[in-house]
Amino acid sequence: MKQLELSPRLALIAGWVPPGAKLADVGTDHAYLPVWLTLHGRVASAIASDLRKGPLERARATGRTYGAEGIDFRLGDGLAFIRPDEADTIVIAGMGGENIAAILAAAPWTADGRHTLLLQPQTRAEELRRFLMDHGYAITREALACDRGTIYPVMEAGSGEMTLSLGQLWGGAKLLRDPLGDRYIIEKIIRLQGAVAGLNRSAEPADRQKADGLRDILTALLAMREEWRHANCP
Repeated sequence: MKQLELSPRLALIAGWVPPGAKLADVGTDHAYLPVWLTLHGRVASAIASDLRKGPLERARATGRTYGAEGIDFRLGDGLAFIRPDEADTIVIAGMGGENIAAILAAAPWTADGRHTLLLQPQTRAEELRRFLMDHGYAITREALACDRGTIYPVMEAGSGEMTLSLGQLWGGAKLLRDPLGDRYIIEKIIRLQGAVAGLNRSAEPADRQKADGLRDILTALLAMREEWRHANCP
């Protein structure tokens, strides 16, 4: 039987799943993560859920292809069909930060202190970090994975309190020592500079105001980059 290889993004998440975890993988798509963890004996149980039938069929097919048994495949929206006692480790990966935040908002029990959250936003990571800060979660660690040329943040979070600066909201809560931190911050700066340039061409007062807000973020990110350089470049 052929071996299942995880992408760098999923491999990073897999490395953070506690041994013997009761796993729920929300928005599982192909279910590569729960299948790999099950095959390697890393989890006590695994739920693979998805909102749509197509991805869930692909998930089941992955399980059959690699001979992973005992995975509970579920059709459902977010965590609506998963009970708090069925999982102690919840993975929500491969979707926008605002979507991950919405899934957690609909399941406030995820902040009860008994659940480890492994979150990987594809976009709008700053919105997810802000949601976690404002709703009783704390990021305990964060790291970056380079997957097919794109850098993705992965966050481990749980119940707690944290206060993030504007720079940390956009440039990472705990990425000061990450080898990819500089590139991650630079890419954000370049994108925001492009957005500011576009808004500056507008005659609308609201766009000028928006540009001012983005300039504040740029200033914070430039300071974050200096911090990263100071921490990593003796």
